[in-house]
Amino acid sequence: MSETPRHDSRLAQQVADFCVKQVTQPQQQRSSFASSPLWAAAAKTGTALWLDTGDIDAAKELWTSDFTALTTNNTLLNKEVQKGIYDQLVPAAAALLRGANVSIGDEQLVLEIAFILNAVHGLKLVRTFDADVSVELHTAISNDAEASYQYGKRFHAICPDRFIVKVPLTPAGLLAARRLHDDGVRLNFTLGFSARQNWLIAALSKPTWVNVFMGRINAFLSDNKLGDGVNAGEKATLSSQRQLRKLKAQGLDVRQIGASMRSGQQCFDLLGLDVFTIPTAAAKEFVKMNPATDSLRNRTEHDPAVTFAAGVDAKADHLNCFWDTTSAFGTAVAAVATLDAKKATAADVLGKLAAHGAGDLFPQFTAEEAAKVAKEGKIPVYASWKDRVRKGTASWDGMLTAAALASFTQDQQALDDRIRRQL
Repeated sequence: MSETPRHDSRLAQQVADFCVKQVTQPQQQRSSFASSPLWAAAAKTGTALWLDTGDIDAAKELWTSDFTALTTNNTLLNKEVQKGIYDQLVPAAAALLRGANVSIGDEQLVLEIAFILNAVHGLKLVRTFDADVSVELHTAISNDAEASYQYGKRFHAICPDRFIVKVPLTPAGLLAARRLHDDGVRLNFTLGFSARQNWLIAALSKPTWVNVFMGRINAFLSDNKLGDGVNAGEKATLSSQRQLRKLKAQGLDVRQIGASMRSGQQCFDLLGLDVFTIPTAAAKEFVKMNPATDSLRNRTEHDPAVTFAAGVDAKADHLNCFWDTTSAFGTAVAAVATLDAKKATAADVLGKLAAHGAGDLFPQFTAEEAAKVAKEGKIPVYASWKDRVRKGTASWDGMLTAAALASFTQDQQALDDRIRRQL
């Protein structure tokens, strides 16, 4: 198959029907789950509670009626697939696709089966917990706006009331997300690391939710000995929340997710955010802390201090990019927001940003540099990129986004490799 299947194609409908038939368990009702005084008090601060896991057994240990959603991603789905629970499903999905009277190449076959696994596992989570579930696009299409749009529409069609489509932060993703938003698809725009990134996402793509991966910001500072790694992710998340509330006052309703949470203390310190998506370890730690319910209050106006290491010039190294928003950047946002998502290209997004002094937001890499990003893992090495950041051809929030996408790509490849072994 040389082109991405359209969302309204016969193949898309066959795949959707196949996915729904794989999940035979009855739909649970949220009223069947007990409430927790602790989590109920946390929710009363205005924070919607989500669990960040695809592990059904792990989620069952924590789930209460106070939670409303679960998030999955390429890494979390890969963990479930590697358990072998879908090894029998893969050949059945392949038989469906090969018998669909279309010409389908090997790589497209793998991508379609990965989509099926994502949708089927998402449906299991919906049925088990009566929850909304975030399902993520395949990393291979992260720079393909048309494919991202088509697969986003297909996810939505399978479970329109409960699926939330996750789109990664790339220039193409910005355009695809806007088209999906315009079609009424709820979006969880992922791989955000700063208030300014989320300002741009909100203005152009208008998703329902955006993220700050706070734990990785803290790890970036501590791992590179730029500071103690305390409060930087929290400061960025709170700054993004306040920026979004300014936009809401102007009629643009985009909500903030606190993601990559690493501790129960963060759950306490960031109460009042629009959403927490909490890994099970952090959720368990918060339960173990068991703070008095009358101590739980909205803390989103707090602006925590960040301490940099001696000798670090945070201004020269643009380490404040995670939380700073400026009127100059606002001009760049306004320019990009004028683009017509149906006609514009990723190059148009990059061109608008560069023309207004924000070209550092999406660093462009040679093949050698891209390999280095992947090799370094989730946390970029400061020494590798500091010169580019100082020159304005890269930024730390942009580097963390690129590293996160590269990391997810590796996990997606591991999932795809397991599919290939079953074919």
